[in-house]
Amino acid sequence: MEILGGPLYGAAGAGESHGPAITTIIFGCPPGLNISRPVIQKYLDRRRPGSNKHGTPRREEDRLILLSGLYQESHDRLLAGPVIGSEEPNQPRSVPTYEEGYTTGEPLAALVFSSAKRSQDYEQFLGEKGDVRPGHTDLVKYHQAQGFLDPRGGGRSSYRSTISDVIAGSVARIFLQEKFKTIILSSICQVGHLKTEFTLINQLEKLKNSSSQKFSLASITRLENILEDSEIHTLNPDFAAEAGELIRKTRKKGDSIGAAVEVVAINPPALVGEPLYQSLKLRLMGTLGGLHAVQSCEIGSGWKVVERQGSTNNDQIRQSGYQSNHHGGVLGGITTGSPILCRVGFKPTSTISLPQKSVRKNLEEIEFKLKSGRHDPCVGIRAGITLESRLAIELMNAVLMHQSQKVDSKAFELF
Repeated sequence: MEILGGPLYGAAGAGESHGPAITTIIFGCPPGLNISRPVIQKYLDRRRPGSNKHGTPRREEDRLILLSGLYQESHDRLLAGPVIGSEEPNQPRSVPTYEEGYTTGEPLAALVFSSAKRSQDYEQFLGEKGDVRPGHTDLVKYHQAQGFLDPRGGGRSSYRSTISDVIAGSVARIFLQEKFKTIILSSICQVGHLKTEFTLINQLEKLKNSSSQKFSLASITRLENILEDSEIHTLNPDFAAEAGELIRKTRKKGDSIGAAVEVVAINPPALVGEPLYQSLKLRLMGTLGGLHAVQSCEIGSGWKVVERQGSTNNDQIRQSGYQSNHHGGVLGGITTGSPILCRVGFKPTSTISLPQKSVRKNLEEIEFKLKSGRHDPCVGIRAGITLESRLAIELMNAVLMHQSQKVDSKAFELF
């Protein structure tokens, strides 16, 4: 059974790329958190196919529908969400859904319909004589499922399944921002051979207040505005333009290209996480490294520490806090209050139109040529929001785990 996060806060998702919808169940959110559908929709729009001209040509509206776990006394405000219905013969039904309310502590349920499907594009992959795309999950998933799988659009292995990640992550980041003023951002820092030194990590080092581990909301808002206005989600407009041109040329050749994305949590709570088997470092590297197409994950200075000595890599400490952040906000699996810094490397998108050597699912060797389909030439371009979401889920779960160690008997009194 696959659950993202947990054991106290997490999400379960269901649905295939070309199925009717993606369903999400979120469990463990404490009661009393104000949830507004448009806030979550804003994050979903960043993940949405067609949201960036350098991504897949597939276009989905991805309108969020909230079905449970919220309540407020004003039913007009609570039930102002989209109306959904069924059209069974002689029994047409329609019901309003949730728009805004407070979490009740019960599971939250969400639904996102899929509509822009071209399933005929995947006929060459059907059955035991179906073609296998090099670099994709076609072969292993087919045999793991004993032949009973949906290959359209990649089925459950599609990036479309990350809708659940973003919905659950949006709730988590609302919680973290309300309780700790934590803000989570990401920025593309490399596309192919192109790199930018104007990174989130470098900018945070410049913005840091030497007398405090906290960052001003105004300075972080400026970074958010730059990211939102950029051609691709990055802080450097010159790099964005150059990288965009490289992606265009790569797409035109029928090929794909890799990318690196940095994701950071600013103003995170200190002292959350476990030291060993549930180390927050382990959890972050697992959840970020486990995302589709990810091949590497670093925390803090990452591979650079290999070349250093302890005297240069150790972060000096004063009463105001850590004077540098080579450790990336996590020491011994526990947060220090410094920004959590991660870098994630994405391989080139597996599905390309150039000829390749491959097999059919019965292992008959073929010269593979993609007949049709719509795909991201650089999967890292749309991945930042999912990385942010996964980081938020793990951080919220760690907060709740930490809080469970502080039992207040007054919270258990009824009269």
